[in-house]
Amino acid sequence: MIDVSDDLTSRKTLPGHITAGAILVGPDGRILHILHNATQKWLLPGGHLEPSDNTLVQAAGRELAEETGIPPHVVTAHGEIPLHIDTHLIGANPAKDEPAHHHSDFRLLFRTTADIGEPQAEEVSDAAWRTVGALHDEMSRERVAHALS
Repeated sequence: MIDVSDDLTSRKTLPGHITAGAILVGPDGRILHILHNATQKWLLPGGHLEPSDNTLVQAAGRELAEETGIPPHVVTAHGEIPLHIDTHLIGANPAKDEPAHHHSDFRLLFRTTADIGEPQAEEVSDAAWRTVGALHDEMSRERVAHALS
């Protein structure tokens, strides 16, 4: 059980904590996905909040730039309210001494006219523009499709 005094932005808070994700829409309406090294799954860019992040938008934008190589100056946030919040289980990671836990991923919408930069090799093995239909979660697909219409 999480105590209300816990720092929900800290990756050490268990059994779960907040993360920030970016739903990046390209000029043709497709969504940027990354192939995450640890899971070998196509995911949206995002990750843990850092002490230097003042907002969820800032955290999601920072993670987006780090993981995809797309510079922040060619990315525009579409507001400060998350388009979707997804809570999902993260498996244990013995290499980081982390037990299984949950991420509550606050996903924010961004737009860009740029192409994919150089993906962050430590975490990302590939990046690709995919259709809205490629989003794993039905609620995400509906909310993104609505936001783009």
